[in-house]
Amino acid sequence: MKKIFLALLSSCVLHSSVQAADKIRIGFDGLIASYISLPLGQKRGFLQEEGLQGELIRMSSTVGLATLVTGEIDYYTAIGVGVAAAIRGVPVKIVACYMPGPTATLIARPEFKSVQDLRGKTIGLNVFGSNLEIIARNIFKHFGLNPDKEIKFLAAGPMEARFSAMKQGLIAATLGGPPTDFLGEKMGFVVLARAHELFSFPVTGVVSSDKKIKEKPDEIKRVIKAGIKANRYIRQNRDGTIQVMMEWMKIDKEMATATYDSVGKAFNEDGSLPEDGLRLLIEEAKKATKLSREVASSEVADLSILRDAQRELGIKGR
Repeated sequence: MKKIFLALLSSCVLHSSVQAADKIRIGFDGLIASYISLPLGQKRGFLQEEGLQGELIRMSSTVGLATLVTGEIDYYTAIGVGVAAAIRGVPVKIVACYMPGPTATLIARPEFKSVQDLRGKTIGLNVFGSNLEIIARNIFKHFGLNPDKEIKFLAAGPMEARFSAMKQGLIAATLGGPPTDFLGEKMGFVVLARAHELFSFPVTGVVSSDKKIKEKPDEIKRVIKAGIKANRYIRQNRDGTIQVMMEWMKIDKEMATATYDSVGKAFNEDGSLPEDGLRLLIEEAKKATKLSREVASSEVADLSILRDAQRELGIKGR
């Protein structure tokens, strides 16, 4: 009888804790590894630990930012579009970053042994003006090449078309996110550089409305903490993360394993938003909108809640 009573009691406590969880809606752009922090946080119980019940909704950045401002969703996870929107006066801010570097890799034909070997060669992009082009230009700058004078860029369409163009020798190299590097190597191509190892260009994190920052800072703090816990899990638990990737990204184990091995170390462990990466995002957004005025970091990011979350998790400030 006592066992039955305890079982019923624990069931009631569990039920009430689920009932008490604050429901939040999180928008994300695509089923790709960069966005997996909070979905993994939901699947592995880190959101629940923070008293949150998350609903994850796939939506374009245009819809995501619009619904964030109206309050139809609570958070959006693509940082670049958040920065661009804040610069235009949209009342949103970046409050945390989970992936501070881009996941794209530079993949070349096997006769090219270094990035410098690509001087004067043609590099295939998906489209001009894309993030891939920004990342490519920064990779070449990192290795001392002038992308305006020493590299030729060609808009060569989707990844399959670019691989085909590489096979035919029409382009020397291309870029792509995981598992593009794995697929390229299977075709005999070589990886010359991984962007996240070279520079910061924040990809994903937490974007919140100014209204939410003012009215519900504690909820934001709990979301940030759940994401940090998820990132630590990603970095420390390879097999468990691969399993979540298979389920969430709807890919097989081989592809999930290749994806993890490509980007597992690109996730940070403290939610920090690197200042140099944020400045790069701001400068690129200014170019896109032809804005000439100076933009302060505080116009696009509010990291005060992140610092509170880090303190509660025992993370020393930087």
